[in-house]
Order: sequence, then C-alpha cells, then structure tokens
Amino acid sequence: MNTAHGTIQLGQKPASTRSVFFRKYWRAFQEWRQRNRLLDQLYQLDHRELNDLGISRGEIGYVASNPSIEPRGAVSGRS
Repeated sequence: MNTAHGTIQLGQKPASTRSVFFRKYWRAFQEWRQRNRLLDQLYQLDHRELNDLGISRGEIGYVASNPSIEPRGAVSGRS
C-alpha cells in the first residue's frame, strides 16, 4: 500500500482553492469598476443636480464607496 496516496506536492494548491480566490478577486474587481463608473457619473452632475440628490460635491466619494447608505438620511415610509 502506498502511504503517499492523496498527498499534494509542495507548492501546489488544490483547484478549488484557486477557483475561490479567483471568484473573490473577480467580484472585488467588478465592484471597483462599478464604483468608478458611479464616481464618473456623479462628478459629471452640476451642483443643482447633486443638491436634488441630497449630496454635495465633497460627499461624492463617500456615497460611491457606501452605496447602501441613503445620502439624505431619509427613512423609507416616513412622510
């Protein structure tokens, strides 16, 4: 019986580890691209349009980095 059965040579990672790493990297890359597109779109707006959204030019970076946060602080369902 071979005692080395099922071992992995040094320096090699299982394919599943590589695919998990690649998926995480790809997801982070896609999020980065989406954030940059949002930044570009927001920077193209004038002050009046930004005011309509409830943000100032200085808050653009924060809003793009935290898309789940309501910039105006409004709570849905309130009148």
